[in-house]
Amino acid sequence: MIFSFIIPVYNRPDEIDELLYSLTFQTYKEWFEVVVVEDGSTLNCQNVVEKYANKLNVSYYFKKNSGPGDSRNFGMNVAKGTYFIILDSDCILPNNYLQEVNVFLSVNYVDCFGGPDAAHESFSDVQKAINQVMTSVLTTGGIRGANEKLGKFQPRSFNMGISKEAFLATKGFGKIHPGEDPDLSIRLWKMNFKTALIPNAFVYHKRRIDWGKFYKQVNKFGKARPILNQRYPEYSKITYWFPTLFSTGFLIAIILFFWGNYLLITIYCAYYLLLFLQSLINTKSLKISFLTIIASFIQFFGYGAGFLYSNFLLNVKRKEATQAMPEMFFK
Repeated sequence: MIFSFIIPVYNRPDEIDELLYSLTFQTYKEWFEVVVVEDGSTLNCQNVVEKYANKLNVSYYFKKNSGPGDSRNFGMNVAKGTYFIILDSDCILPNNYLQEVNVFLSVNYVDCFGGPDAAHESFSDVQKAINQVMTSVLTTGGIRGANEKLGKFQPRSFNMGISKEAFLATKGFGKIHPGEDPDLSIRLWKMNFKTALIPNAFVYHKRRIDWGKFYKQVNKFGKARPILNQRYPEYSKITYWFPTLFSTGFLIAIILFFWGNYLLITIYCAYYLLLFLQSLINTKSLKISFLTIIASFIQFFGYGAGFLYSNFLLNVKRKEATQAMPEMFFK
């Protein structure tokens, strides 16, 4: 296998600097390349990339803004490798990342893999709290963590690998965003390509966002899922309703509390106590554990509201997704 890292970037030269710096320390000593695709940025990173010309086999391309999915496809089309590894620009790689990928694929080859994300010690407390809720089995079922007990793993494009053969067969990512990664996974499955989680191939996913941006992000995640359910009804699951049901149930619990019924609110308190304790065990920080509670509220209510809104437009008003939610698609 000849590996090519594909990294789209948009107005984030500082992030790409950190990522490229981490790539210089890879313990994997065979040839690999790095393809940086500037997606129409007004604040470009060409000077940053040039800093690493003598340390990495790195190439830089500038193109008109067309979204991360199309930029990844562009990068894979110009890459020289036989296996592409797609990263978000806000990631930092541990030294053994590529070595872990190579060892796994050499023994258990699949045409598409995903890896977990983790919080680096340098991350802010808010970033660490968001990482907790995005990777915890208590919130997302562990789909972004190292949970291997999933029937078919859907790699996420912040840390994802795909063979050249699978890319050419599927033509890569579609125009929906977010949601382009599960969309690609499903199309791979339908063409009999296999996906897998590589538990040890984790990245430090920085997510430079505040609470407002986090809400907007998970809200769009919620909007994307009914679109994918409509495209691929055979892969729809009742679990996708859980954030909406959870949020609705919490509001009902508050109402019942004021009517003197404490059972439901007690169940929610027990759940959040469990989430708090899990975060405390993982982070050893009371502050991050309290922030994890805030992050989980934003996650559930943001995703749940987006999921409900999208379902209403698609299944009640019977609108076309591209017409009802044009902000979810790149042209």
